[in-house]
Amino acid sequence: MTIFNNHSTEILILIFLIITFLQSGIDKMIDWKGNVSFITGHFKNSPLKNSVPLLLGVVLFIEVLASVLMVFGVYQLITSDESIIALIGLEFSAITLIMLLIGQRLAKDYAGAMALTVYFILTVFGMFLLQ
Repeated sequence: MTIFNNHSTEILILIFLIITFLQSGIDKMIDWKGNVSFITGHFKNSPLKNSVPLLLGVVLFIEVLASVLMVFGVYQLITSDESIIALIGLEFSAITLIMLLIGQRLAKDYAGAMALTVYFILTVFGMFLLQ
């Protein structure tokens, strides 16, 4: 018997991504003005420069939604061996990462875009395991 009911890899991936996205969402909520200011500067030469608060709000919403779904997904995996909620949470995580990638590429922050690759690979691997 394992501590995670035969889903240790999936649960550890979910926990990692919960921490990542929930911390990011909480940081945006606590320091909204600071985040808007930083990201506005980051996108000052991109087509997104006038849409930063709206787009940041969308990213915040999807990050928090993904986190909540993944938390419930971990619970569901442990208690009933079902994976649908966790899978949906991972799908929202992937969507968030794609949105962030588009932003990084438009801002010509290629190193930032490359750093997202690790999170995206982990997310897709988690989706693969849960299907």
